[in-house]
Amino acid sequence: MNMTTQNLSANLLVELFVEELPPKALKKLGEAFASTLAASLQSQGLAQADAVVTPFATPRRLAAHITAVAAQAADKAVSQKLMPVSVGLDAAGNATPALLKKLQALGADASAVSGLKRAMDGKAEALFYDSQVTGVLLADGLQKAVSEAIAKLPIPKVMSYQLAQNCEMPGWSSVSFVRPAHKLIALHGKDTTAITVLGLKSGRETLGHRFEAAVSPVVIADADSYAATLRKDGAVIASFAERRAEIERQLVAAAAKAGAADGTTYTPIDDAALLDEVTGLVERPNVLTCAFEKEFLDVPQECLILTMKANQKYFPLLDAAGKLSNQFLVVSNISPADASAVIGGNERVVRPRLADAKFFFDQDRKKTLESRVAGLDKVVYHNKLGSQGERILRVRAMARAIGQQLGGDALAAQADQAAHLAKSDLVTDMVGEFPELQGTMGRYYALNDGLSTDVADAIEDHYKPRFAGDTLPRNQVGVVVALADKLETLVGMFGIGHLPTGDKDPFALRRHALGVIRMMTELQLPLDLSGVSACAAIAFPSMQAATLQLMYTFFYDRFSGMLREQGFSAQEVEAVISQSPERLCDVPKRLAAVRAFAALPEAAALAAANKRITNILKKAQEAAVVDPHVSEILLKEPAEIALFAAMNEVAPKAKAQFEAGDYTASLQTLAALRAPVDAFFDGVMVNAEELDLRLNRQGLLKSLHEAMNRVADLSKLAT
Repeated sequence: MNMTTQNLSANLLVELFVEELPPKALKKLGEAFASTLAASLQSQGLAQADAVVTPFATPRRLAAHITAVAAQAADKAVSQKLMPVSVGLDAAGNATPALLKKLQALGADASAVSGLKRAMDGKAEALFYDSQVTGVLLADGLQKAVSEAIAKLPIPKVMSYQLAQNCEMPGWSSVSFVRPAHKLIALHGKDTTAITVLGLKSGRETLGHRFEAAVSPVVIADADSYAATLRKDGAVIASFAERRAEIERQLVAAAAKAGAADGTTYTPIDDAALLDEVTGLVERPNVLTCAFEKEFLDVPQECLILTMKANQKYFPLLDAAGKLSNQFLVVSNISPADASAVIGGNERVVRPRLADAKFFFDQDRKKTLESRVAGLDKVVYHNKLGSQGERILRVRAMARAIGQQLGGDALAAQADQAAHLAKSDLVTDMVGEFPELQGTMGRYYALNDGLSTDVADAIEDHYKPRFAGDTLPRNQVGVVVALADKLETLVGMFGIGHLPTGDKDPFALRRHALGVIRMMTELQLPLDLSGVSACAAIAFPSMQAATLQLMYTFFYDRFSGMLREQGFSAQEVEAVISQSPERLCDVPKRLAAVRAFAALPEAAALAAANKRITNILKKAQEAAVVDPHVSEILLKEPAEIALFAAMNEVAPKAKAQFEAGDYTASLQTLAALRAPVDAFFDGVMVNAEELDLRLNRQGLLKSLHEAMNRVADLSKLAT
């Protein structure tokens, strides 16, 4: 091959120009297109592993810039297994017809037989053919790479559309893609690489901004000038990241300007998802400041913020206290000399949305939450679990029971009231229009009805935590109702067999379980799982023991994963969780104790001994139940006498520390048993022939095992 051609390399630019792409998916589409394209070129030897890949994505284009792409991949030596020697050569060592046919298929003749290599392949000797494979040309490799990049885009649905009459795919009448594609660029340095994709032949032309491009079409001279040329001639910021940063910069500047006019400090609402979506809607952002009538501020700001963000993609402005302003920011895709028409148009569009919110709020307040409770009987919760009204009765029963455990009659009564009204806002007009506001509107309506702040806050907070990192309920009433609500969902769904499978969790049971765990641990709630079971039994009297056990396992699995994410090792977590601790709030303290114990010089030996004891007892208990009772009369060997004495001295102290909740001290006290335990295993035969001696020694080990494993199963720490 021509070595000059092989060694030529230049930066590569590929762009697919299409009609408007889905804005919420644009960032992922751009990243996926670039990464898949680069990976394919690298696998074909056309791009280096350390090539710099730069993705570009705008509403109307996906593109990628890749450094140092070769015009042709390097040749490579290939060793191909042909067949066993016994099949390829006869007794005289001559090639068999099967071998000659195989070589012919590879483009070789009989002269290649003498050059074949022989090597062991498993238990038999095989023939191998070494050849030099010519490196792929960029045009061929890029055709494959772009096709792969398009095929692997994370698109849930594609559309089919007719190709133009002059397309480069004769015989095709239509193609399928996320949006109709119109132009294709493939530049290797300054040169166009000829490929055909989606009926488009590659060139160097694209289109800029729909209204503000300086020229049309925009001609790209070389791969490296793509972004600069699009910005200059096309009025387009091609990089998603740069466009997002520019929007963010303009938002901050516009907020500061608006605040200066009012003498107030404003910040645009912090919403990364909204910022990504708006970045996917514009090619040349221009942030403008708009305003609405102050009378709308009488409506709860959550309603106004939601309608501006969800319906209009606007950025509300908040003051230093988080209070909504009547000014808001719009990210326009055009930059006219006089922006008044754009500003006026956006203000006219948002006004009816805010008027609807005000109307819903005013209408909803004409009825109390109490008067709406009966309407929940008509709202289906689940066909096997009844209506929301029936569900509320179960939540109330659980809330009363949990409230009684945590705070007596007063807390139980408040929790019952909050649980009774917690779902009433589901049948309001506002929540019907904006389901995201359930709970939030319930709080406003509860305060409007004259209910206490504790109950009103609990109505909003009983959904918390809604997601990872979310805040917990702000008061004890909210905690009780949140626990009852989540536990009712878990017990109910587990009871009818609706368990999460793989990635599917339609009822968010994992999130509910983590919410319960967070409340019990972070708030140090003095609740144990058996107490929770009793509360669940009140709401579900026909609940099976197997359902509870399944739910406990689910809790421990979720807790284990959460703890590992927090930095605890799998061994530490397993040591504690394998003991199925009743009080989840104790688990963090137990883990801290295990970590402190593991740092002691005696830890490794005691963990190994514990593992040995576990195995001995397991085998012994296969024949009969091992009794932890020890008879001093049957203690014969000095080492077992010494161990028994040490246990009588150490175990009561460790147990008292455990019962006082000082788990670290309890484990450190047990470290004193290392020497007598080591001596016991060095000098005592546990499985003695005499039955009474054997049972007594097993009982001694059983007592030791129980004393050592109250905090955690130390055998899990053995390597």
